Amino acid sequence: MNSNLSGAAYNRFLLLVAGLGGLLYGVDVGIIASALPYLQATSHFNAGQLSFVVAAVLLGSVISTLFAGLLADWIGRKVLMTVSGCLFVLSIPVIALSQSYGLLVFGRLLQGVSGGLIGVVIPLYLAECLVASQRGKGTGIFQWLLTLGIFAAAVVGFYFSWRVDQVAQLGDPDKLLAFKGTAWRSIFWVSLPPGVLFVLGSFLVAESPRWLFRRGKKDAALNALLRSRTPEQANIELREMEEVSAAEKAKASSEGRRSESLLRRKYVIPFVLACIILACNQATGINSIIGYNTDILLQSGLSDVSAHLGYVMFTFINFLATWGGVVLVDRKGRKFLLSLGTAGIIFALVHVGLLFHHTETRRVDVSGAVQSMVTPGPDSKLTLAYNPQVANSLLSGGKSAEIGAGRTSFIVIYSYGDFRAASKVARSDDAAAKPIEITRDGCVPENKVVAFFSNPFGDLDAARQAPLHIENALITPVPNTHDGWLVAISLFVFMVFYAIGPGVCVWLALSELMPTRIRSNGMSIALLLNQAVSTTIAAIFLPTVGKYGYSTMFFAFAACTVAYFVTAAFFLPETKGKTLEEIEAYFSRSRPGDAMTVE
Repeated sequence: MNSNLSGAAYNRFLLLVAGLGGLLYGVDVGIIASALPYLQATSHFNAGQLSFVVAAVLLGSVISTLFAGLLADWIGRKVLMTVSGCLFVLSIPVIALSQSYGLLVFGRLLQGVSGGLIGVVIPLYLAECLVASQRGKGTGIFQWLLTLGIFAAAVVGFYFSWRVDQVAQLGDPDKLLAFKGTAWRSIFWVSLPPGVLFVLGSFLVAESPRWLFRRGKKDAALNALLRSRTPEQANIELREMEEVSAAEKAKASSEGRRSESLLRRKYVIPFVLACIILACNQATGINSIIGYNTDILLQSGLSDVSAHLGYVMFTFINFLATWGGVVLVDRKGRKFLLSLGTAGIIFALVHVGLLFHHTETRRVDVSGAVQSMVTPGPDSKLTLAYNPQVANSLLSGGKSAEIGAGRTSFIVIYSYGDFRAASKVARSDDAAAKPIEITRDGCVPENKVVAFFSNPFGDLDAARQAPLHIENALITPVPNTHDGWLVAISLFVFMVFYAIGPGVCVWLALSELMPTRIRSNGMSIALLLNQAVSTTIAAIFLPTVGKYGYSTMFFAFAACTVAYFVTAAFFLPETKGKTLEEIEAYFSRSRPGDAMTVE
């Protein structure tokens, strides 16, 4: 009895520590959106530098993800958890105390490296440590607290926006500027305590029993199992590990090197399935919908305050619905939740696309008129304050009849040589909006490293001398507030279905499907593919939306999710309640989509 109570308490502690890792991952994703407006207002960084500050986390994450599997195999899952937490803790003072661009970027790179390691090692560690009946719930809690991190970042940002508004009402520009400088640094300091708790917790959990066993430490593996299982359960799982290991050695001795090939069915099929699921997961548009949520709601017809409130509601719904996925994943199974979730996502995305399509079919391109306003010469640039009078001027010559009366939005797609950018979206009814400023610094990268990530084939030297070219200048009618709330509700529905399905199950698919021999490196490669798809979508989102409209982007997300649904419904086996060794044995003898049975 006492051992059971001890095991149950240890499992709860293990989930808490892993959940703190998810919280840090969520903070990595969401914190910059809250801090960026104040950093932009108080720093002297140009648009290219600010973009790199944002992208530095992604770059650090890609780098660390590439090596996370090798590190997890080399130093162990537990040690890598500690390292990832220490990097996160170190990044906070580096960022919050930075007085230079270099230090700020370095701190953000550290945050990205930490996030990339956490994204691999926590699901890997949970899959190898938890009993089969708890594995879904455990990995789901990682995702649940990840969403809490995103929600917390949104709430912190909303709080500081309220504080900034209070200071602005004093009418003292110097105090307002000083408080904005304090605000973005404070936002980062708030995220330090969970990082410290995660590091302390990682010292107290046991190493992965599967990793210990593969390192030849059989007694240590049994002791690790006993911390979370009854002696009977621990001995059964240890015996399964021995049987799998013995079978591999027997095949290796009888078939020679051929049996060690990673191109065998048991390795290829689960690896490909995991890669497809990870790629499709990003192709739902989840990261872009989170990152650009406020902009989407603004262009759907909501006011600035309503759009920010809608984003807070969006992240809170994500947090609540994820708990629903945590509760259901070990009851209904991964296959059912993924199929249900992707079906609901398709419905929500199509509905949002149709709502935007209604107004975007009436958009007008006034690029010719805007090109004539560009300052000629080597310092080719444009400054334009968009308001109802300017909108009427640009729409002269009968174009106003096409778009109709009422509020409009305006976006410019422009380029300097091989490098393209989009302006911020301006609305004719926003009297407090700053003028649109289009300069070379906001489009052309400052060095070849940044240029490579912007356009690997672009000629940076030529772009530094090229004139400003207005490719599109699009005026679109802004929907009414009723339509705006319909878009918001549809996005809430999207978030509910994503949270209970892909949001929870994607981490399970990543960790459960991979056989032990390739689990760590396979997870690194699959997660790297996930981030590559995310990066590509982020790179094309604003230009695509600017040129073709939000409807095109949402319809494309829906089409990709159809492929996700087909994969989940027809090719993914159900892994609920199965040990990792049983799942591995299944792929050795079966085809994806077959019912999993255990002899």
